[in-house]
Amino acid sequence: MKGTKGLRRFIDYPRQGRKGARRWLPSWRLWVGAVGLGLISLVGLFAVVYATVDVPNENALAGQEATVYYWADGSQMVSVGAVNRQNVTLDKVPDSVENAAIAAENATFYSDSGVSMKGIGRAMVNMVSGEETQGGSTITQQYVKNTYLSQDQTVTRKVKEFVIALKVSNQKSKEEILRGYLNTSWFGRGSYGIQAAAHAFYGIDAKELNPSQGALLAALLKGSEQYDPGLSKANHQRAVARWKWILDRQVATGTMSEKERAKYTRFPEPRAPSKPTSQAGQTGYLVDVANKFVKAATGLTDKDLARGGYRIHTTFDKQRTHRLEKAVRDVRRQNLDPEKRAADNYVEFGAASVRPRDGAIVAVYGGSDATRHFSNNADTSAVPAGSAFKPFVLATALQDQADGPDDPAATTDIDQKARQAAEDEATGDLRSALMMGQSPPFVQAGKRLGLERIRDLAVSAGLREESMARLEQTFPLGTSAPSAIRMASAYTTFANSGLHADPYAVSSMTYDGKKIQGFDRAAPKRVLDTGVAQQVSGALGVLGLRTLGPSNDVSVPMPVAVGRTEPGDRMKSAWFIGSPAGGPEPGPSTGTGSQKWSGVRPGLTAGAEPTTAVTMFRNKPGAPELLPMQGVGGDDKGLGTTLPPKVWSAYRATS
Repeated sequence: MKGTKGLRRFIDYPRQGRKGARRWLPSWRLWVGAVGLGLISLVGLFAVVYATVDVPNENALAGQEATVYYWADGSQMVSVGAVNRQNVTLDKVPDSVENAAIAAENATFYSDSGVSMKGIGRAMVNMVSGEETQGGSTITQQYVKNTYLSQDQTVTRKVKEFVIALKVSNQKSKEEILRGYLNTSWFGRGSYGIQAAAHAFYGIDAKELNPSQGALLAALLKGSEQYDPGLSKANHQRAVARWKWILDRQVATGTMSEKERAKYTRFPEPRAPSKPTSQAGQTGYLVDVANKFVKAATGLTDKDLARGGYRIHTTFDKQRTHRLEKAVRDVRRQNLDPEKRAADNYVEFGAASVRPRDGAIVAVYGGSDATRHFSNNADTSAVPAGSAFKPFVLATALQDQADGPDDPAATTDIDQKARQAAEDEATGDLRSALMMGQSPPFVQAGKRLGLERIRDLAVSAGLREESMARLEQTFPLGTSAPSAIRMASAYTTFANSGLHADPYAVSSMTYDGKKIQGFDRAAPKRVLDTGVAQQVSGALGVLGLRTLGPSNDVSVPMPVAVGRTEPGDRMKSAWFIGSPAGGPEPGPSTGTGSQKWSGVRPGLTAGAEPTTAVTMFRNKPGAPELLPMQGVGGDDKGLGTTLPPKVWSAYRATS
């Protein structure tokens, strides 16, 4: 009893001799005691953690498994990896490169304890707020993360990083830590370490890097996906700004004189990105498309994928991909001759096949060779669609007609009949204009329907909003620039009775034998009424008969609904989109003129046959603008619009 009274006098809570709120407010002694107890507990906890967390063995990055990509049939497409890294000693790295990395990432590297309390504090705050735990780390902490730990963004990993960094800082010299950091850091383009990065970006050894080049490589440490200048215009702008900042930062920290800094006014453009020889032909383009979907579904980065160990099962059909590549190659050989015609220079093709029923991308043609032509022509959004966009205008008009007036009660029967008659006539004009390659009715439809409605329907059907052009009078004529993948995907909406499934290129993915989540497929969504989709598909079927008519005696397995550009588009591109027409299967020789429909397979359905988009344009490497199409293939009047249909016909003839 006496001990209890003594303890109560020590704590004195609730406070004796106080009244009201003051009785319940802790005294300063209690505050000091609580804070002191908390500090003692934290110190004790840290001591326990420090004693129990050992410096683990170094990760053997070079021994990591490669990432393997598989065709849709389960056979192996390509093995990418293992980790591209070549260790070098600091005497093989110029001082200016070391100084650039330190200035960019941790200016106090040589004087600090190897850890950042601010960084660990930020990680804790981010954890509480539900954000990523990533925070500002020292070079020592980054070295520890690269060398001893996983890349997980968790508080547990961050605490381990903090403790191990303290121990490593005590056990290793600053030179050893810096060497390890420069040899394990990710620079992009598949390169780990400064030596591999020097070759990937400049084709030289690290020891040959000058201060300007070193500053650019140091900028990549912040994230190559945002700062590799060869990936996009936005990346280039960010890279230039950070390159300048790093050079200025070296002056500010005393590792570069102002006189030396004044020498570097021209941005050190790196070489164009390249692919390893294992990704030659179409393989590199397929890997790029697959990686794009992987990153969107999982949040993984190029850096994560480069570490290897993943098994990625794609939707790409090996035989269709090979046939598509052969079709482009044959049409190019038979119709283009750069030595005879200047217009046949710089001609590029892109193509993609998408399965209507589920959105699977089954074939891609991205260019002549991914190791020589880096950009993926099947996934570019720089080529205007022209008249191939007009079916979306027709679909908007038909859907507007099917929906009826916004407020039926506000109109009389006479008004409704007059409106219906006017809409029938206007829609009929659009159908006729689509057949004849005329543009004025589509401009009028844009005014009547509203450009926003046309855009929204096209986006709902599968085109990306960022590829849509400005909403100007010419918008319905196809000034937007979707990719071949997206055009094929959007046209599947017509073939699939108004249902649209988002395109995808990866069906499943594992790491260390465990399934990675994020690849479950959503059910197709209704974009158009069934009747509307069938009417558009029927109109495109008639256009298909006219396009693949007497002048193109190619046997194909079923009637085809097509979208295409017209010679009158006067645009710097040519498109052809072929899609299953649907409806009853034709007999052996139905059609118009000498057009032959043959080889119909029993049970063939529109949902099983892919929709294929083929685009053609002229683009001089490094130039942002497309070149004129006049004279391509010797076709001065047609602007080369006959070649994409020939690619499609050659591709389908072998199916």
